[in-house]
Amino acid sequence: MDAIRMVDYFYTMAPHKPGASARLLAHFRDQGVNFLAFTAFPRARKAQVDFVPADTDAFKRAARAGKIELSPRKTVFLIQGEDRVGALAEIAERLAAANINITALDGVATGGDRYGAILWVKPADVRKAAAALGLR
Repeated sequence: MDAIRMVDYFYTMAPHKPGASARLLAHFRDQGVNFLAFTAFPRARKAQVDFVPADTDAFKRAARAGKIELSPRKTVFLIQGEDRVGALAEIAERLAAANINITALDGVATGGDRYGAILWVKPADVRKAAAALGLR
Protein backbone atom coordinates (compact mmCIF):
# COMPACT_ATOMS: atom_id res chain seq x y z
CA MET A 1 0.00 0.00 0.00
CA ASP A 2 1.33 3.41 -0.94
CA ALA A 3 1.34 6.31 1.50
CA ILE A 4 0.62 9.58 -0.28
CA ARG A 5 0.55 12.92 1.46
CA MET A 6 0.63 16.58 0.62
CA VAL A 7 3.64 18.38 2.05
CA ASP A 8 5.09 21.88 1.86
CA TYR A 9 7.91 22.78 -0.43
CA PHE A 10 9.88 25.93 -1.12
CA TYR A 11 12.49 26.87 -3.65
CA THR A 12 15.32 29.30 -3.93
CA MET A 13 17.48 30.30 -6.86
CA ALA A 14 21.22 29.74 -6.56
CA PRO A 15 24.23 30.12 -8.81
CA HIS A 16 24.57 27.15 -11.18
CA LYS A 17 28.13 26.55 -10.03
CA PRO A 18 29.99 23.85 -8.10
CA GLY A 19 29.39 24.10 -4.36
CA ALA A 20 26.19 26.17 -4.42
CA SER A 21 23.93 23.30 -3.31
CA ALA A 22 26.58 22.07 -0.88
CA ARG A 23 26.61 25.47 0.87
CA LEU A 24 22.82 25.54 1.14
CA LEU A 25 22.60 21.98 2.44
CA ALA A 26 25.42 22.57 4.92
CA HIS A 27 23.66 25.66 6.28
CA PHE A 28 20.44 23.73 6.89
CA ARG A 29 22.36 20.79 8.36
CA ASP A 30 24.10 23.15 10.77
CA GLN A 31 20.67 24.55 11.74
CA GLY A 32 19.35 21.03 12.43
CA VAL A 33 16.87 20.97 9.53
CA ASN A 34 15.88 17.59 8.08
CA PHE A 35 14.42 17.14 4.60
CA LEU A 36 11.88 14.70 3.22
CA ALA A 37 13.12 15.49 -0.29
CA PHE A 38 15.52 17.78 -2.10
CA THR A 39 16.06 18.43 -5.78
CA ALA A 40 17.91 20.99 -7.85
CA PHE A 41 18.04 21.65 -11.57
CA PRO A 42 19.22 24.34 -14.00
CA ARG A 43 16.81 27.16 -14.78
CA ALA A 44 17.52 30.38 -16.64
CA ARG A 45 21.31 30.28 -16.17
CA LYS A 46 20.88 29.60 -12.44
CA ALA A 47 19.77 26.62 -10.42
CA GLN A 48 16.34 26.17 -8.88
CA VAL A 49 16.78 24.40 -5.56
CA ASP A 50 13.62 22.76 -4.15
CA PHE A 51 13.36 21.85 -0.47
CA VAL A 52 10.71 19.62 1.10
CA PRO A 53 11.32 20.14 4.83
CA ALA A 54 10.25 17.72 7.55
CA ASP A 55 9.41 20.76 9.74
CA THR A 56 8.30 23.85 7.82
CA ASP A 57 8.63 26.27 10.74
CA ALA A 58 12.18 25.16 11.59
CA PHE A 59 13.12 25.36 7.92
CA LYS A 60 11.78 28.91 7.56
CA ARG A 61 13.61 30.03 10.72
CA ALA A 62 16.84 28.54 9.39
CA ALA A 63 16.36 30.21 6.01
CA ARG A 64 15.85 33.58 7.70
CA ALA A 65 18.96 33.02 9.81
CA GLY A 66 20.95 32.36 6.64
CA LYS A 67 19.30 35.21 4.71
CA ILE A 68 18.12 32.68 2.12
CA GLU A 69 15.31 34.07 -0.01
CA LEU A 70 12.52 31.51 -0.43
CA SER A 71 9.52 31.22 -2.68
CA PRO A 72 6.11 31.30 -1.04
CA ARG A 73 5.02 27.95 0.45
CA LYS A 74 3.81 25.53 -2.21
CA THR A 75 2.43 21.99 -2.15
CA VAL A 76 3.98 18.78 -3.48
CA PHE A 77 2.88 15.16 -3.11
CA LEU A 78 5.23 12.81 -1.23
CA ILE A 79 4.69 9.17 -2.17
CA GLN A 80 6.23 6.23 -0.33
CA GLY A 81 5.49 2.57 -0.80
CA GLU A 82 6.48 -0.99 -1.54
CA ASP A 83 8.57 -1.09 -4.70
CA ARG A 84 6.93 -2.98 -7.54
CA VAL A 85 6.77 -2.90 -11.31
CA GLY A 86 4.46 -0.08 -12.41
CA ALA A 87 4.15 1.68 -9.04
CA LEU A 88 4.51 5.14 -10.56
CA ALA A 89 2.46 4.17 -13.61
CA GLU A 90 -0.49 3.53 -11.26
CA ILE A 91 -0.15 7.03 -9.80
CA ALA A 92 0.20 8.64 -13.25
CA GLU A 93 -2.84 6.76 -14.55
CA ARG A 94 -5.00 7.99 -11.67
CA LEU A 95 -4.05 11.58 -12.46
CA ALA A 96 -4.53 11.08 -16.19
CA ALA A 97 -8.02 9.68 -15.57
CA ALA A 98 -8.82 12.90 -13.68
CA ASN A 99 -7.38 14.96 -16.59
CA ILE A 100 -4.53 16.33 -14.44
CA ASN A 101 -1.17 17.04 -16.00
CA ILE A 102 1.94 16.11 -14.03
CA THR A 103 4.34 19.06 -13.90
CA ALA A 104 7.26 16.97 -12.60
CA LEU A 105 7.83 13.59 -10.98
CA ASP A 106 11.00 12.28 -9.33
CA GLY A 107 11.01 8.68 -8.15
CA VAL A 108 13.71 6.49 -6.66
CA ALA A 109 14.08 2.95 -5.34
CA THR A 110 15.21 3.30 -1.74
CA GLY A 111 16.29 -0.26 -1.03
CA GLY A 112 14.58 -2.84 1.11
CA ASP A 113 11.89 -3.18 -1.58
CA ARG A 114 10.70 0.41 -0.99
CA TYR A 115 10.38 3.42 -3.26
CA GLY A 116 9.69 7.09 -2.84
CA ALA A 117 8.65 9.90 -5.14
CA ILE A 118 7.77 13.55 -5.18
CA LEU A 119 5.13 14.71 -7.60
CA TRP A 120 4.24 18.23 -8.65
CA VAL A 121 1.06 19.48 -10.30
CA LYS A 122 0.04 23.04 -11.05
CA PRO A 123 -1.22 24.89 -7.93
CA ALA A 124 -4.70 25.11 -9.45
CA ASP A 125 -4.79 21.29 -9.70
CA VAL A 126 -3.62 20.41 -6.17
CA ARG A 127 -7.10 19.81 -4.71
CA LYS A 128 -8.27 17.85 -7.73
CA ALA A 129 -5.08 15.77 -7.66
CA ALA A 130 -5.50 15.11 -3.95
CA ALA A 131 -8.98 13.75 -4.63
CA ALA A 132 -7.73 11.61 -7.54
CA LEU A 133 -5.01 10.19 -5.28
CA GLY A 134 -7.55 9.36 -2.55
CA LEU A 135 -6.59 12.10 -0.07
CA ARG A 136 -9.89 13.93 0.11
